[in-house]
Amino acid sequence: MLRLSRRSFLAGSAAAVAAPALHLDAASAAEVDVIIVGAGAAGIAAARRVAAARRSFRIFEAGPRIGGRCATDTATFGVPFDLGAHWIHNPDTNPLAAGAKDAGLDLYAAARGQTLRVGPRAARDAEIEGFLAALVRSQRALMDAVRAKSDMPALRALPKDLGAWQGTMEFILGPYSVGKSLAAVSALDVARQAERDSEAFCRQGYGALLAKLAAGLPVQFATSVDAIFWGSRLAVDTPKGNLLARAVIVTASTGVLAGDKIEFIPPLPKRQADAAAKLALGHLDHIALEIPDNPFGLQRDDLVFEQVNGPRSAALLANVSGTPLHVVSVGGDLCRELSAKGEAAMTDFAREWLSGLFGASAARAVKRAKATRWGADPWVGGAMASAAPGNADARKVLMEPLGGKVWFAGEAVHETRWGTVNGAWESGTRAAEAALRRLGALKDDDDKPARQKPRRRN
Repeated sequence: MLRLSRRSFLAGSAAAVAAPALHLDAASAAEVDVIIVGAGAAGIAAARRVAAARRSFRIFEAGPRIGGRCATDTATFGVPFDLGAHWIHNPDTNPLAAGAKDAGLDLYAAARGQTLRVGPRAARDAEIEGFLAALVRSQRALMDAVRAKSDMPALRALPKDLGAWQGTMEFILGPYSVGKSLAAVSALDVARQAERDSEAFCRQGYGALLAKLAAGLPVQFATSVDAIFWGSRLAVDTPKGNLLARAVIVTASTGVLAGDKIEFIPPLPKRQADAAAKLALGHLDHIALEIPDNPFGLQRDDLVFEQVNGPRSAALLANVSGTPLHVVSVGGDLCRELSAKGEAAMTDFAREWLSGLFGASAARAVKRAKATRWGADPWVGGAMASAAPGNADARKVLMEPLGGKVWFAGEAVHETRWGTVNGAWESGTRAAEAALRRLGALKDDDDKPARQKPRRRN
């Protein structure tokens, strides 16, 4: 790796705005074709695409593992616990699901439908019908925002006459789905999400599947990219040294970009810096509870919602893949509040919430517990990126390359599959193909994986 001091970089960039250059010896040609920042789904997809084109690359990952917000823990409970993403959306067209069989992993269809609770009892048939009707009306109201091209807050788009299910719809479509209150999210951005016709789970964990697809990639862990120089020469600065490149693909979260953890020299253009800020990460965490012997009488992978009567609500995925693992998901402002208080506060909430649904004995049934705190992760900063009202086009802005040298990838820059692992994967592939074309390693008529046009909700 070419060694250049950070001081020499900064000295050479003092006049970067007027004439960005690194003043390196002409013999110092780019040492690698592509540098990939981050080893989450987007970074892995980009690396695989560059490797397939037989071009040289490096992957720098600031954390200690691959996967980003898609990782599986098997040590805590002795069974797979997906710390982040768990639902495999549209498995028939999902590019990650296609690799599961070759990886020797077991995918199976998620059960359709949910269990609904009204206070401490199961919902009655009429209540379930009311819930489903409210959900359909809410989704149609959001789709009306697309037809009207309305970028108002998603909360304003929802019907106001949902009665007892108003709070439940706001929770499911807001904190549970996008990690924010619907008042803080663009209706147009939410409605643009591709329809999810079917779901699947990986018995070994979604993170385990992603790790299999990353096998053999030369990831350099605990190596943050502190600066990207994209003047007349292109290079990155890391604590372990500096490296020249011909293209850079940045897959860091918008939390990292907006937090200025990566310095861009020259600075990141204002329109893209603003776009990253307007695509702020929401908050969504999982509280995993080991509850043996199925005391609640729930099915495998039973998804449980409640009739919401206040701000302190959650969702439950019970008996994950047929194990004693139960995962309580909290999102939005409540998630941020609980996470700030620490893991103990999160697990206490989960026990209390379950007791409200299944009786006081529910808390006593819990054995071991573990909670994620994605907002506290310095290299992530939260859950998925959703656009603030009036900023639904921020994703397009963030997609724009810097000087034909730097591309951005990740769930935040996929217009219809944002907030998903497959969206991040597709954006990584897309960024890699754009970089390879720029390098002359890929022609426009080269065969590429087909991308299915997303279907819209009815």
